[in-house]
Amino acid sequence: QVQLVESGGGLVQAGGSLRLSCAASGLTFSSYSMGWFRQAPGKEREFVAAINWSGGSTPYADSVKGRFTISRDNAKNTVYLQMNSLKPEDTAVYYCAATRSVLTMLSKVYAYWGQGTQVTVSS
Repeated sequence: QVQLVESGGGLVQAGGSLRLSCAASGLTFSSYSMGWFRQAPGKEREFVAAINWSGGSTPYADSVKGRFTISRDNAKNTVYLQMNSLKPEDTAVYYCAATRSVLTMLSKVYAYWGQGTQVTVSS
């Protein structure tokens, strides 16, 4: 079955950096667009970034543009989220997701989801 496993979360001070990884198995990874979403306590899940199969298209949420970078390694079946200049408002559980559809920011289009990894940014 399809599995997406996130790692790399943790506690970091404001201004610091983290790199999240999402290892995929049970699917033809290079055929899927991948996305990162996050959910803070008491808030709805929101789009962070996405990447198409080749890595040539990478939309970002305005709130993270210029600070976060999404990338993928199809040989390793892994997608990454490099997060720099972290802010307390970036605190959330971060999820990766996979879709066979065209690249999209809509969470409902993503068929597969990981279990999430906690990112906490202290001020």
